[in-house]
Amino acid sequence: MEPHPIDRNFEGEMLGTVKAGFPSPAENVHEKLDLVKLLVRHSASTFFFRVDGISMVDADMDEGDILIVDRSVDPWNGCKAVCFIDGEYTVKKVEFTDGGALLVPCNEHNTKYRPIPVGPENSFLIWGIVTWIIKKA
Repeated sequence: MEPHPIDRNFEGEMLGTVKAGFPSPAENVHEKLDLVKLLVRHSASTFFFRVDGISMVDADMDEGDILIVDRSVDPWNGCKAVCFIDGEYTVKKVEFTDGGALLVPCNEHNTKYRPIPVGPENSFLIWGIVTWIIKKA
């Protein structure tokens, strides 16, 4: 897993809104859709990752999804974050403890994934906070 910078030059055309209830006549509304402007608050500190694995499926992070990760956001207890621990990237829910942190997977149906305790013996960094998840329909 490696971070990739956001392509700041993407622009597409947004066709309008779509009702999730009863259908309505289509509107001829055309406006520019700037995904970077919509999804990225701090462009210089925002990167994306592609999810590889299934340890976070209960947090709506499925294999192949794209995570938008902001390095300028301060972590909080329970945040979903990309962490760099002992030379590897991982995405987990971060729980702060008296002795450090606990990196918690979110897949209750797969007991192979266990929380990762983080203590002073680990090389550890909360690399960035997950701010958006882009999913394939």
